[in-house]
Amino acid sequence: MRGRNKNHTQQRQEQFIENCRYLGLKLLAEEYQQMVDKANERETGYYEFISDIVQAEAATKRQRRIEYLIKNSRLPQPLKMLADFDFDFQPKLDRRLVMDLASLEFIERKESILFLGDVGTGKSHIAQSLSLMACQSGYKTYYTTCSELINDLNAGVYEKNLEKRMRKYINPELLLIDEMGHDRLELQIVKEAHLLFKVIDQRYKDNKSLIFTTNIEEPDWAEFLGDPISTAAIIDRIFHHSVIVKIDGPSYRKYQSELLQKEYAEKKQDKTETV
Repeated sequence: MRGRNKNHTQQRQEQFIENCRYLGLKLLAEEYQQMVDKANERETGYYEFISDIVQAEAATKRQRRIEYLIKNSRLPQPLKMLADFDFDFQPKLDRRLVMDLASLEFIERKESILFLGDVGTGKSHIAQSLSLMACQSGYKTYYTTCSELINDLNAGVYEKNLEKRMRKYINPELLLIDEMGHDRLELQIVKEAHLLFKVIDQRYKDNKSLIFTTNIEEPDWAEFLGDPISTAAIIDRIFHHSVIVKIDGPSYRKYQSELLQKEYAEKKQDKTETV
């Protein structure tokens, strides 16, 4: 008799777990016993017990969603955190403006951001940090460099699947096009500004936000992209609804390199004095 009851209880538990998984309640399927024990210890009421389960499942689902968005955003690893950016090193940068952008209201307002500045000033760090925050807030986000985008779409022209490739740049709520200017050698042969224009223009028509980073001054864009007409149209659309963030300062990478050289020089000096 006891064996029969035991088997019946086991079957009910297995059916319960199967139903939880069918409904997508993964946390409940794995931790239901701990939840029941905790509720018994606290003498939790029925409503509170169910509410706690729903809240825990919702939090777990939100976290899975965030992890999915970050993974599919293609943001470079390690991920850049805004808290790690050294604002003191770039005193000319408007910190309040950056923190306002970190509220992500620009996405709701269908605005874009254009980061301008020399190499190493932190444009990509801030841009990637804002994109990460967008993922964490539930926005579908996608990262690409300017050269990757153009080369990818150029391949789409030859393989006759351009429209399919375009969708990954058009569909996200936020698109980050990074490092225009770091890729001069890659774009020496493929100067297809009209492909970049197709992405910029469609997102402009769809009122979707864009983050764009470059170390090239506006007058030099046409020479870099190789098509004055398409470039003029790109500039017109990017600048129209964009917050301009110009970082005028030293290279942080160069500064770190100098610190490293100084550290090794001091170690070498200490060893010489010891000998």
